[in-house]
Amino acid sequence: MKTPPPYLSRLFCFYVFLVNQLRSGVELLKYITMKLEEALPIAERALELIKPHCFRAKIAGSIRRRNADVKDIEIVAIPKPYERGLLSELFESDLATVVNQWEKVKGEMVYGKVKYTQRILPEGIKLDLFFATPENWGLIYAIRTGSAEYSHKVLARGWVKQGYRSENGYLMKDGKQVNVYEEEDLYRLIRIPWITPEFRIYNKQFQ
Repeated sequence: MKTPPPYLSRLFCFYVFLVNQLRSGVELLKYITMKLEEALPIAERALELIKPHCFRAKIAGSIRRRNADVKDIEIVAIPKPYERGLLSELFESDLATVVNQWEKVKGEMVYGKVKYTQRILPEGIKLDLFFATPENWGLIYAIRTGSAEYSHKVLARGWVKQGYRSENGYLMKDGKQVNVYEEEDLYRLIRIPWITPEFRIYNKQFQ
């Protein structure tokens, strides 16, 4: 059997390279970046669809921080129950129906089990939907408002410094759950002043 000419191997490698680049391009198109003035009305429309089926729901993330560029929409919600009876697997509540109309990236809508689902909205931007309870709303809302660096280096370090630890979305101390009903409660626990989301940027003053 003859060995194929070297140029065929190079041509095949180039073909594989092009295919991978095209695939990467398709994936990138799914996750677009928008200006705040474009993303905010989309987030508000999604929120209005979700709110009737939640005890509480608010926009978090970069939109709440008023960033000029928005890579994804983040919403935190306390959902109303959406499983009923012994045949609950046959039923979807209004919340599950709303969320499941959007393309799923991850996270099945199973009440009491799902803490996070990621969807792609019709406009092409990602929606990260985080679920909380009344007992941890303040913690989850603060964390998901971000920024990520601020949440990690200011909030998380702050509660560790005060003897708390995070477990399954709740703060714990001495083996007991500590409820965090509002953001202000979290700031009080970690002993730093509450600040507006626009200024939640990590810098050396927090070291």
